[in-house]
Amino acid sequence: MYVITGITGQVGGAVASALLQAGEPVRAVVRDARKGAVWAARGCEIALADMTDADSLARAFEGAQAVFILPPPQFDPAPGFPEAREVSDAIVAAVARARPRSILCLSTIGAQATQTNLLTQRTLLEEALREQAIPVTFLRPGWFMENCAWDVEGARNEGIVHSFLQPLDRAIPMIATDDIGRLAAKLLRETWSGARFVELEGPQRISPNDIAAAFADVLGKQVRAQAVPRDTWEGLFTSQGMKNPMPRVRMLDGFNEGWIDFEGNRDEIVKGTTPLREVIRKLVAR
Repeated sequence: MYVITGITGQVGGAVASALLQAGEPVRAVVRDARKGAVWAARGCEIALADMTDADSLARAFEGAQAVFILPPPQFDPAPGFPEAREVSDAIVAAVARARPRSILCLSTIGAQATQTNLLTQRTLLEEALREQAIPVTFLRPGWFMENCAWDVEGARNEGIVHSFLQPLDRAIPMIATDDIGRLAAKLLRETWSGARFVELEGPQRISPNDIAAAFADVLGKQVRAQAVPRDTWEGLFTSQGMKNPMPRVRMLDGFNEGWIDFEGNRDEIVKGTTPLREVIRKLVAR
């Protein structure tokens, strides 16, 4: 039995779909039974649990060959990341009680960074899970190509991709969520000991100019990238309702300054196969 948390999201859903296509049994962990209905219809067992509730998580993890851990994202965390710490504590307690044979945790590129930023939430979870004895793999993907969903309106209506990633010709690791799901399903079925780290990026690194070119190709019109000035970020995020924007600002700084990157040897980074244009074509068609 493979237990999948975060199954209602893009990555968790991709992992579950890949396992089901391989004929594997899947237990879908959801907070609301109604959201699990579509997965029940596909043959999944349903477990109701909250990611901050160790008791319900332990019940969901019982009898698992492997558990896929995908904590809920916090885009505006409180200072000190109390939300992430609460989730980490519940996961570790549940794992200790349920004793699955192995764990696959979706982490992130740059989880090893010492500078505090939005991705520090994954750093904290890695630290917590490394201290327990069950074999654990930390899957560290690059920037999600699906983040281009935020750019669809500007590209379509203005012919502009307003980019926080800068400079506009600097390429960074990006990856499609389908590729993450396929690799995660493969890793879940492997056997290993201790803690291991797997880093994942797409066929090629991508710049904001590349994103604009992909939109231009898909939309059949001119599209260009335009940098959002760094000194406007904090005020902009605050005006959008964020109470603590600096972790997000520092995450973007990390990508732009290069201290959020892969940790391992570049030759060992796993490569996905999905091109950016395929992802953007799906985003535009929504």
